[in-house]
Amino acid sequence: MYGEVVKNSLKIMVFLFSLLIFSEGIQASENLQIITDIEQQKNFLKAEKLLAKPYTQQYKSLYNQLHYYPLQPYLDQRRLIETMQLSSAGEIAIFLEKYKNSPLDWPLRKAWLKFLAKKGQGKAFLAFYKPTNNEVLNCQNMKFSMASGLSENIILPQMTDLWVVGKSLDKACDPIIKKWQQAGYRTKDIVWQRIALAADGGKHTLIPYLTGLLPKDEQYLGKLWHQTRRDPATVTRLNKFKHKSEKEAQIYVYGIKRLIWRDPNSAIASYNKAKQHFKLTENQQQQVAEKFAIALASKNHIKAHDWLAELNPENINSNIMQWQLTEVLKQQNWQLILEELMSMPAVFKEKLQWKYWYARALIATNQLADGQDVMTELAGNRHYYGFLAASYLETPVSLQDSPLAISAKEKNTILLHPAAKRAFELYYLGRYVQARREWRYWLSQLNSREKLVAAKLANENGWFDRAIFTLSQVGYLDDVELRFPKAFDQKINQHAQSHKINPAWAFAIARRESSFMTDAHSSVGAKGLMQLMPKTAKQLKRGSVSRQYLYNAENNIKLGTKYLRKLLDKNKGNHVLATASYNAGPYRVKRWLKDAKTLPADIWIETIPYKETRNYVKSVLAYQEIYQHKPGQVSSIFEQVINMNIGG
Repeated sequence: MYGEVVKNSLKIMVFLFSLLIFSEGIQASENLQIITDIEQQKNFLKAEKLLAKPYTQQYKSLYNQLHYYPLQPYLDQRRLIETMQLSSAGEIAIFLEKYKNSPLDWPLRKAWLKFLAKKGQGKAFLAFYKPTNNEVLNCQNMKFSMASGLSENIILPQMTDLWVVGKSLDKACDPIIKKWQQAGYRTKDIVWQRIALAADGGKHTLIPYLTGLLPKDEQYLGKLWHQTRRDPATVTRLNKFKHKSEKEAQIYVYGIKRLIWRDPNSAIASYNKAKQHFKLTENQQQQVAEKFAIALASKNHIKAHDWLAELNPENINSNIMQWQLTEVLKQQNWQLILEELMSMPAVFKEKLQWKYWYARALIATNQLADGQDVMTELAGNRHYYGFLAASYLETPVSLQDSPLAISAKEKNTILLHPAAKRAFELYYLGRYVQARREWRYWLSQLNSREKLVAAKLANENGWFDRAIFTLSQVGYLDDVELRFPKAFDQKINQHAQSHKINPAWAFAIARRESSFMTDAHSSVGAKGLMQLMPKTAKQLKRGSVSRQYLYNAENNIKLGTKYLRKLLDKNKGNHVLATASYNAGPYRVKRWLKDAKTLPADIWIETIPYKETRNYVKSVLAYQEIYQHKPGQVSSIFEQVINMNIGG
């Protein structure tokens, strides 16, 4: 069997690591560099290529030389998947038990379950089955469970939750669905729930099929919902909602909440009529009012304030609070701002945001002493608002830095975990997705203190994003160097200087965009360290760019810093506007400037229509301050912000 120990084994990775040289006298501040054996890596990669022929002497020789190599189990996993047969059951069972719940578990278990289902091995399938979100395996589990004698009364109700989704189900589920339907579980209310899910965020192309499952006298409702899904303006034609029923009202509320974003004036006019047409519940009215308030405020609509005033104070959340604040700040009526702030719920008054604007309002209404007291309290915080407050007071900012004190013994101890070795080795091989999976599994086995040790180790070995995310997960936010590392220091400084931008700005952008994750990618397609869109990167490079090109740290930094320079030039050297443009796009920022009157920069930032961009600009400004912090000096960045006007 694979895994026999060879007499002349290669060097064990220094992953087992510095235990060989460990001494409790080593200072806690000394870094622990995790070193891998290059020869072992080469042998592993060679063995991977031979997995199609795992019984050859060459493969066996390489495999045996990898006995102490952390990634050897991945060879076992791949071999078992690629050479799967019923006679492998015993070996697979041992492997899955040994690596239960680890990233090595599910890929093999999933493949094995599919294999067993295909072979009709119901008993074995049930023995290996684990709860999953895979609908095919769930349906097969129900099928085999019933075949084993488990009552349909226990199994079929489980199908309801699986069926009520906004997308189509795999054909493998059809036999169970048929039994479920025949047993009477598919009621018209269940069908209606699924239509609602398909319309609101699901696959609307599923609606015609579901409509056919409704009673004939209700099928018009499915058609109406499908029409409203495709064209929200359907709700302006109230004659289509002739029965004024609860379900028609549900469709109307869904549609009007979408129409307000497309055609505010039409939506307002329609809703004023609809309130007489339908008997809308209080909850529905509040849903509409909240959606109208947010949509109109974000569009700077003249009716925004009226809709904000319509909201029930008991239902107001932080998002609504932001828009209420935005509306009064735009007016710069400080007495009104003060009154609005004082009327907000007590829970909101604990936020640094509220305290900053309260202090600003006190100072602007000549309540100087009280305002400065609040600013002084704020200035002790390592935060955007804390840095603003410090600049108002012309005092140095406070970073509240409290570095972790971690011993070498703690580091070496947690590195004994096999998942730790696998995680770092995968990271060194550039297999970042697999490495992060092992990291998450490893962390699930650690207590809070051990997680902090892991974060420290990740930072010391250049895996900066894991350190950042782990500290956040644990809630330890005061080790500034770990949370804001100068990752890729040489390259960022080099290219920032080449494009004549502040390196601290480039560090802040990369930290905010990806937490220094080189293979980061967003839902909209941005890629790499500084999250560049491929189209933008192509224009900057003046040539084609591949995904791998953008995942290369230096390439990404080079183009990212070049883009920052370009945005800075477009915005006449205003790095607040350039930062907003990096996130929202230069044309959108240009439109915001055109639509707004001149405002103090802190107010302009607070009233940015997009929540994502608003928070982005605040974060980048704060991060930039941290990256260029000089003890004992007043922030030059925030000094510029409080003395700057934007717009007009």
